[in-house]
Order: sequence, then C-alpha cells, then structure tokens
Amino acid sequence: MSSNKKYWKSVEELNENSSIVEALRNNEFAEEIPTDEFLSDKEALSSSSTTRRDFLKYVGFTTAAATLAACEGPVHKSIPYVLQPEQVIPGVADFYATSMFDGFDFANLLVKTREGRPIKIENNTIAGAKFAANARVHASVLSLYDNTRLKITKVAQKEASWQEADLKIKASLADAKAKGGQVVLLTNTLASPSTEKLIAEFIAKNPTAKHVVYDAVSESAALDAFEAAYGERALADYDFSKANTIVSIGADFLGDWQGGGFDAGYAKGRVPQAGKMSKHFQFEANMTLSGAAADKRVPMTVANQKQALVKIYNVIVGGAAAGTDEVGKAAQQLKAAGSKGVLVSGIQDKNAQLLVLAINAALTSEAFSTAATRQIRKGSNEKVAQLIVDMNKGNVHTLIMSGVNPVYTLADSANFVSGLKKVKLSAAFSLREDETASITNIAIPAPHYLESWNDLMLTKGTYSLTQPTIRPLFSSKQFQEGLLSWNGNSADYYDYIKANSAAYTNGKSWNQTVHDGVALGIASASISGSADYAGAANALAKSKPANGFELVLYTKTGLGDGQQANNPWLQEFPDPITRVAWDNYVTVSKADADALKLENKIVANGGLNGSYATLTVNGVKLENVPVIVQPGQAKGTLGMALGYGKKVGLKEEMQVGLNAYAFYAGFNNVQSATIAAASGEHEFSCVQSQKTLMGRGDIIKETNLTIFNTKDAKEWNKVPMVSLDHKEVEATSVDLWDSFDRSVGHHFNLSIDLNACTGCGACVIACHAENNVPVVGKSEIRRSRDMHWLRIDRYYSSEETFAEDNEKKENFDGLFGKKGSLGGFGDMENPADNPQVSFQPVMCQHCNHAPCETVCPVAATSHGRQGQNHMAYNRCVGTRYCANNCPYKVRRFNWFLYNGNDEFDFHMNNDLGRMVLNPDVNVRSRGVMEKCSMCIQMTQLTILTAKREGREVGVDEFQTACSAACSSGAMVFGDVNNKEDQVAKLAEDKRMYHLLESVGTKPNVFYHVKVRNT
Repeated sequence: MSSNKKYWKSVEELNENSSIVEALRNNEFAEEIPTDEFLSDKEALSSSSTTRRDFLKYVGFTTAAATLAACEGPVHKSIPYVLQPEQVIPGVADFYATSMFDGFDFANLLVKTREGRPIKIENNTIAGAKFAANARVHASVLSLYDNTRLKITKVAQKEASWQEADLKIKASLADAKAKGGQVVLLTNTLASPSTEKLIAEFIAKNPTAKHVVYDAVSESAALDAFEAAYGERALADYDFSKANTIVSIGADFLGDWQGGGFDAGYAKGRVPQAGKMSKHFQFEANMTLSGAAADKRVPMTVANQKQALVKIYNVIVGGAAAGTDEVGKAAQQLKAAGSKGVLVSGIQDKNAQLLVLAINAALTSEAFSTAATRQIRKGSNEKVAQLIVDMNKGNVHTLIMSGVNPVYTLADSANFVSGLKKVKLSAAFSLREDETASITNIAIPAPHYLESWNDLMLTKGTYSLTQPTIRPLFSSKQFQEGLLSWNGNSADYYDYIKANSAAYTNGKSWNQTVHDGVALGIASASISGSADYAGAANALAKSKPANGFELVLYTKTGLGDGQQANNPWLQEFPDPITRVAWDNYVTVSKADADALKLENKIVANGGLNGSYATLTVNGVKLENVPVIVQPGQAKGTLGMALGYGKKVGLKEEMQVGLNAYAFYAGFNNVQSATIAAASGEHEFSCVQSQKTLMGRGDIIKETNLTIFNTKDAKEWNKVPMVSLDHKEVEATSVDLWDSFDRSVGHHFNLSIDLNACTGCGACVIACHAENNVPVVGKSEIRRSRDMHWLRIDRYYSSEETFAEDNEKKENFDGLFGKKGSLGGFGDMENPADNPQVSFQPVMCQHCNHAPCETVCPVAATSHGRQGQNHMAYNRCVGTRYCANNCPYKVRRFNWFLYNGNDEFDFHMNNDLGRMVLNPDVNVRSRGVMEKCSMCIQMTQLTILTAKREGREVGVDEFQTACSAACSSGAMVFGDVNNKEDQVAKLAEDKRMYHLLESVGTKPNVFYHVKVRNT
C-alpha cells in the first residue's frame, strides 16, 4: 500500500503532553514580534492623554516611515574598466575546466567566473570526468575569499619575503647534506605525477631526504592490505551501478569512506527500472547516509562487525553454511549474486581489509576494480609514527610540510610539538596561519587551488589538470615552486607540467587537455597477489570487543576533516542525519541515553537543548561534550565527528565544537571510551523541529518493490480525494481558480526522485553560491531564522519500517483512548531504535495556484507564464502573510541586513568575502521575504543564449543550481513543454506525485514515490 501516515521528524518529540511541541506545530513563527518595544511601556501608555484620533495619526506616519526605511537598500557606486580586458565581456560568465584535490576531497570541475572572479563551482560532465563535487567542494570557492588566509611569508613569526625564506631553506638543506642530517618532506597525499617526479628529483639531489605521506583521516589499513595483495599502495575502486547486491560493513560509501564519490553509481541501481533495483545491506554502529539509504540496516558494534565479516568470508570463500540471522541472509544473497555482488568495509584493520579483497575476488565482482585504482590516499601510519620518534630523538634536521596540520590533527600533537622544537629548521606551506604554521620557523602562504597549476591522477589511467581561474590574491608560493627552486630548476611549474603531460594524455594535445580538464589513458591491471587470507580471517575472528563503550569517530558531510572549518557555508549546513549546524557532539542510542540520564528536549523558542557528557579515551578527557540522542545508534557505541574544535587562524564565530582528533590514537577510528553525564544544558542550532510538514497527510509516499511490481499504481500511489458538490473526486481534477493555457512557450518543472536522493547536501551549498544566500549564524538558526532556500527534510519511522507505521495507524480505534488516533499518533512521535529513514528536498514548489499570491497586499509575489513564482524584492514590505499561507514553509524573512553588518561577521561583511557574490542575483535587504526562484537568472540566460545564437534551446539544456549539482540524478530540471526533455518523461511516470496534493496548489515541483527492496 502507499504510505499516507502521519510523519514525525525527531527523537525529541517524545512527550505527548508537551505544550511546547504542540505550540511549535501550530505557530508559524517561533518568536513573537516584540510589539512592546514599539508601543513603549504599559505605564506610560495608560497615563497618556493622547486621543485615539491622534494615536492613529502618529502610528500611521511612523509605520509608513519605518516601511520606507526598511525598503531603502544601500547604494554602491561602481567604477567601470579604464581599459577593458579583451577576454572579459561584462555580464557574461566564463567557464574554466579544472580539477580539485586537497588531500581529502577531489572532483573534476567547471569554474564559473564573472569579470575575473571565480564565483561558482559546477560539475565537469565531459567523458572521463568521473568525480562530481560534493558539498565541501562546492563551498571551496568561498574559502578562496577567506580574509583570514595567510597573506605573506613569515620567518620567525615576522613578515618576510619569499626570497628570504627560500635562502634560509636552501642554506638548511646544504647544512643537512654536509652533516648527513635527515631532511623530511611531510605532505598530504598528492596524487600528482609531476609533483611526485619533483620530489624524486629532490631526494636524488638530497640523499638524506625522504618523503612521508600523512592523511589526517587515515586509510592506511586498506592501503596496507591492497599493497600486500596486489603490490601497489592504492585503493580498489568500486562502481555500484554494476552490483545487484551490496553488503557494507561499517563503510559509509555514500559519505566519506575512501574518499566518497560513489553516489552516482549507487543511485543508478536504486531507481526501479524494469521492475528491478539493487538490494543493499548495511551493518554499522553510527547512523550514516549509507545506513539511511539501505534496504536492510542492522545496528552493530564494530567488534560484532568484525565477526560478521569473518562469517561472510567463510560463506563466500570457505563454503560454510550461511545461517538464518541477518548476517547469514546477507551472505547467502551475496553469494547468489556472484559477479553482480560486492562487499565493502570501513573497518580500520588490515586483516578485515584483506578479507574484503578476498570476498570480492571470489565473487569475481564486476563492481570491484583493481586496475583503475584510486590514488587519492597514500598515507602510512607507520611512517608518520616513525617520523615523530625521529623528531624527538633530534634526528630530523630540516622538516618541510605542505597540506598538513599535524598539530591539530594528530591525537598526540604535544609529542609532535616537542619534536618540532628539536628540528633545526621547520617550514610549512599553508593556506592559513593554522596550529602548525603558527609555530614553525617559516610559514609560507600557499595558493588556493583556484589560483594554481597542477596535474592529478585521481584514478590510475586518468589524468586531470588544475588551472588557475584568478591571479593569486596574496603573496603566495606553491610547494612545487619551492621544490623547483631547491632542485636548481629555473623553469616555472606550468612549463614543468606541460613538459611531463605527454606521458599521460594518451595523444591528446596540451591545449585540448587544458580545455577539457581531463584526459583518459589506459589503466594497467594490478598484479594478482597471494596474501594470507585464511590467516587474516583467523586473526580477525580472535579480535575482542572493547571495554566499556565503543567510540566510533567519523567525518561529517559538512566539515569533513576540518580543512574548511573557516567556511561559513559549511558551518551553517545542517547535518543530513541530525539536522544540527554549527556543532559537533557525541551521538548516543536511546537505550544508553536513558541509562546514563542523558536527554534532548525542545524548548519554547523551537530550539533543541541537550545534556552535556564527559568522554574519556585512553586517559584523554573531553568535558562538556554535547549529546545527541540518535535513533539507529548501535547500543554500546558512541559517535563523534572529527574536524571541529579548531582555534588558530579562524574568526571567533567559526571556533565551534570540540577537537575529536584528541581521541584518534594510533589512527584508529574505534576507541574504548567511558561516558558520564555532566551538568548543564547545551543549546543546539538544530533545524529539525522548524518549518515542519509533519501531520499533513501524504508527504513522503513509499512502497516496496513487490507491491510496485504486482499492484496497480492507484494502490501504492493513491491520488488524494476531496469533496466537490458533496461528492468525492480526485484532488487533481479540481481547480481552485481558472487555469490558463500552460502549453505555450516554456514551462519549467523540477523532478525529485526520493529513491536517488542520498541527502548529501551538494544542492544546498550550490544554491547558496548561485543565489547569494546569506549566513546568519548559530543564534539566528536556533531562532528558526535560517535563510536556506533549499532544505532536506529527514524523516524517521516509529516502527522498524514505514509500512509497519501505516499498519499501526490503520488499526487505530477511537479518538482519545490508549490506542486511539490521538494517543496513537503521540506514540508514533517516538522513532524506532532502528528506524527507516527518508530524505526529501523541499524548496518553493512554484505552485500554479499559489496561496502566497492571494494574500500579498503589494503583489510582490506573482506567477509567471513559465511556471516560476517570482519575488519582486523592491515591492515586498515584509508582511510575512505569504509565509503564513504557504503550506510548504519555504519562505524566508530577512530579519536583518546580513550584508556589511558587523553583527554577522561572515563572508558578506568584508570586501574580500563579497567577491564571491553572483552579480546576476540581488543581495536582499532587510525586511523582505525571499525564497527559491527556480534559478530564473539561469533559465533566462539559457533562453537568451539560444536566441543570440539563432537556435532553439537544446534538450535538457535548462538547469538550476540544485539540479546541476545533483550527482545522483535525484533532481532533474527542464521544460515539460519540450517532450524530449527528461523532466517531461518523468512527469508521466507512474511514481510521480505532488507534495500535499490535496491542497490544490498545483506545484511545478514533483516527487517520485520511494520504493524499498525489502
């Protein structure tokens, strides 16, 4: 049956008698307008002798004056070019192909520039451009304009020139060579053939030198296993579109596991085509994006995950009986799938990773590739640990670092700092004066990737170029330029890359490679290895569970490893699972939280409050760690995100959260921990209880694959019924107003497939960048004043599945009884211990019969013939009637002027940060409503471009920021009047439905019923 249950969003809404929860459901705005400030105090008002006539006269004047003042935007005078550059056409964007890799994130990109300023990241869709931008990559353009960047070279903490620093480094290298002192280059994974060649030349010139690769978030166990099995230090690659059965044991492959970038392939198998879709089993401790998408998710401690992996190995490789438990069922289906099956694991243990390789080899999995290996992780835990020992022994003469911040990211950073003091000369190439660069002898400002030349080999057999899209903003110097100088090579790095490129471009010319951004070569297969898999299985089977709680460290979708902690877009991005922004926290299961007396609760203004806890790991104690009670968290486990708690080189507003790297001992993401309740309450900026659609009928429609294949669509995608002339009719057959002919010209629709959406949030950040969405900060988010034009709602089931929720709802009897509908719905507010999860992107639905239009007293919001609901900001006087009348809660009110306001000291409060703003979109002033415009500036540009070129708009040429950013294909935008556009075909699909169809708003955004392969 279709899902038309009453949906609930959060674990916090447990108390059915809570007046706060009830008030928040019924009140549009969490905080009332402070009218007492306008009308002064009561005593003065009661003693006033002003007549009613005079009062109305004065109020009328002051209200009009206030309205005029609120609507008056700031005036900025601009100066045109004195000499206009030939290649720059004012008002026309230029796009440059490039590739990005910062040691953690990577992507093949197009960079949109306006008048020489990079302002937007797009995905490169040319053949061979395999990796799309995630939320962090989309946000990386803002990090270019960070005014806290290191701007000039510093020697002994004093400003100096690059030449002075270069001479000191050369002198130190000569001294080390003469005395036989050790020289160490400590870098992140480079994945750059030209840089690695430069390093090889450097080591040849300096025989005592060595190169140590350090990944802040280690994949060393998987690298060690692959090296043992195949003789190459790399990671296997996976294409989930080729798998019918997917088993994941602790691997969040839709998140950051082994670099991520797997969601596009995964989504292809998740959309039911010809009645088929892949089956996904997930065994994990923390609730992750992969667990949320799984057909069968089993919460499990990491100790039990290791035993589960051994059991699956014994079934697949050893031929043992599968058994009837969940692990046995997964093993049985995986074995039956054969080459159409694949297993992945995130367990940081070499033996576990060896079993993964053995299982996929035994399956001859088509999704598993040992040829086109991933080159994006090369770090060695062993070599980093040895370096720290050598430093503390005084054996390291010169240490040169690039792309790393070990003082922040090492668990035992004090040991590194003590060793650093014994190094004769230390230098760091760094984007900002961070924890490490601030204490080295020499700190050299590194350029942003958008200011740099580089080459990359993200996977073996592919070659990508990074090209600058703007001249360096500061006196920066690239690490590779330093290597050239120390090698005595007078060439610049551009010429060096160009000379080396012919070996990798497979015959493609240099200019063509720069234009395309990528070149495809041929990946040579790795040598098949002969590792001791049986020994690995025996060793893993003997592993013992942790004492106390298992703390599982992970990276959040927003902040990753913490390199972009300075980025306000990412700080304000709500986590897809917890919906919390501006924070990290420890996640605890409901059962453990009750035992420890830890709680979450919603307070009067709609904010979420939580308990504090004290965490202790290996003698390291973190106090006042905020607690989130997380449905789906495995009992006996805790979760905490890395990447927070940075203090050095950041604005005060960005210094949020706690540094969980302190717990990352031995680069192991699983640690034995103790947790105890602490006093006080933490105030979260959580958007989960705000702008909710709960209790409003068909929000998310769901069914399972069996019903989808065997039943008529009317049974699992029911059209809501309404009363017309006292007869029940389908809601879609009734119009509130007379409709106009929409078949003439363009008519834009946006399709959102709930099966393909993984909740990754790339669309949210892309929307920020394209539409100049402001950042409001933690306290404003807490007041329900976030300005996101696009939100991704997350829903939990109260039973194990949404289908069981439906069954429970349909069996309600009576109204107020214990099992009655009100009492029952109250009970359904409580998410299950292991709930099913659904994500739903929601933005302005661009209704053809928009309720906002009918209540706007100044006609600021009106509908266009092309299907877009417009907002005339200059007309808007901020009555907020439209927000109150919108059933989708997608309109945002500018409580303040966020641009050039010291109270909101983010990127819009300085000239450098404002360089990222899109000149095609208004920067809204205080006192107006704003919302998704369906990127009208993009659709109009497409129309005008086609007109200028004397042609029709091409098939699927129309895009919005969100649809262009969606790598999984969940969002598809286009013209439904062009029957060749994909969106026109999707509009006819039997899974298509509209949000809150019974209201009769006739939206131009439509969704597709979620189908689960249960």
